[in-house]
Amino acid sequence: MKDINQYIRVGVDYFKEVTIPMNNEDVKTLKRWNKQTIIDDFGKKSIADITKYEGFCFIPDHVNFQKSINGFYNSYEPISYKLEPNGTWDKIDMLLRHVFAEHYDLGLDFLTLLWQKPTQVLPILCLVSEERNTGKTTFLNLLKAIFEGNMTLNTNEDFRSPFNSGWAGKLIIGVDEVLLDKKDDSERIKNLSTAKYFKAEAKGKDKEEVEFFGKFILCSNNEENFVKIDANEIRYWVRKVPTLGDSVDPNLFNELVKEVPAFAYFLSQRMIATPKATRMWFTKEQIHTEALNVLIRGNRTSIEKELEEMLSEEFAFFELDSLCYSATNLSDMLKNRGLFVSNNYISTTLQTKYGLTYKNSSYKWYRSEACGNGNPITMGYTSEKGRFFEFTRELFAN
Repeated sequence: MKDINQYIRVGVDYFKEVTIPMNNEDVKTLKRWNKQTIIDDFGKKSIADITKYEGFCFIPDHVNFQKSINGFYNSYEPISYKLEPNGTWDKIDMLLRHVFAEHYDLGLDFLTLLWQKPTQVLPILCLVSEERNTGKTTFLNLLKAIFEGNMTLNTNEDFRSPFNSGWAGKLIIGVDEVLLDKKDDSERIKNLSTAKYFKAEAKGKDKEEVEFFGKFILCSNNEENFVKIDANEIRYWVRKVPTLGDSVDPNLFNELVKEVPAFAYFLSQRMIATPKATRMWFTKEQIHTEALNVLIRGNRTSIEKELEEMLSEEFAFFELDSLCYSATNLSDMLKNRGLFVSNNYISTTLQTKYGLTYKNSSYKWYRSEACGNGNPITMGYTSEKGRFFEFTRELFAN
């Protein structure tokens, strides 16, 4: 049935609020509409009955949502279901304990922040596992059921496309089977994870700067290098998710969806357990995991791997808490291992990948190769002077 209340005017343009039938759920959206078509359908006088807005805005809110804010149309979508104060969410609890394990409380804080403080910057959550049937995709679909049209599920190509208006106005951007293995990909997602503004672009239209509150959730079967990352990265919360096994209820997702109203009520009432400590709320220590270490190691170049192995061997040989080397020292040592690497490359790598800085003073150059039979350097070191890097056992010894 035609209803004039389905139409709005934003600025000088007319839109119709339509519901598109989809396989899993219907999707509400605004479609640009022709003024004359509205007149043809409802008559000329109907134009005066259409709600008018000055423009669009994007204000996410699940507690006190408003569609009209100071005469602007809020493009954030209201939740369609009613919260259930007396319901249970046992199945959701089971899935969350499986996904977050020892980080269960942090996981609940993460979801509570999404609900209560949707404008808060959060870490990039990554769920990884080489195993199948782990529940990663089910978790994404659960979030979609909770946040509905305010979450989008993208492909790698969607993320790389210059036409980003489809996800620029979303609270959660989920990417399943992610493989963002280009440096540009990682820089873009890192920048967006903390950005306040974003240039949205639709095909055939000029770029438009909009407020951006998107949170990224990445899922991958590749544990080692699904995204480029450096050793000092603090924006990624990487969790390895174990398999659920073969006895999973085939109707699990339907059961999860039934519990969404009760779980959303829980999120609306829950006290956040973790105090805000950084701009992304959590500290790097709180969200650090072995899965992050695996990702960092997987991103190393062959030179970095050889350098780390060499330093590890030196620490094992000398049993010291720290060792000092200049870029030239390291270049010479790598040369003895058949690798020819410039001093500049070594210096740049140590500063950018490991966060080390030069020192300028006297130091002892320890090297196990100097301790062979007949070698005059009986102590295993020579006294040097100049610019050098100091390496600690904590970072470079196995």
